[in-house]
Amino acid sequence: MKKKLWNQETFRKTPLVLLALLFFGFALWAQKDQPAEYKIPPEAAAKANPVKPTAESLAKGKKVYGVDCEVCHGKGGDGKGDMASDIKNVTDFTNPDALKNRTDGELFYIIRNGKGEMPPEGDRAKNDDIWNLVNYIRSLAKK
Repeated sequence: MKKKLWNQETFRKTPLVLLALLFFGFALWAQKDQPAEYKIPPEAAAKANPVKPTAESLAKGKKVYGVDCEVCHGKGGDGKGDMASDIKNVTDFTNPDALKNRTDGELFYIIRNGKGEMPPEGDRAKNDDIWNLVNYIRSLAKK
């Protein structure tokens, strides 16, 4: 007697096998998207801000902030910008504790290179523009 290649039991198991394969594929895909630990090079963290936080620097930083940061971090820096609900862990710059353990060099590095869902400023901004932005962001903390 010849054995059937596709019998009734095979048809019952096929959806389970396909579901298992889909689940396994999704698990592999999700795992590859897990970010590696974010590390700022020590030499970048140690960089001192060469731009003094003058009124002129803060005005320039505010201008850059309004174009590049406000949509997520909010107009006043509270982390409640228009896009904030779509992103996890948007920093509230009005909270004095939010940046107290960050050096200016670290902030510069994060702005230049991005972090998590925050896109990098990259080469579009001059160094002084980013340093002005660091000064402005620091000015948002409530005293």
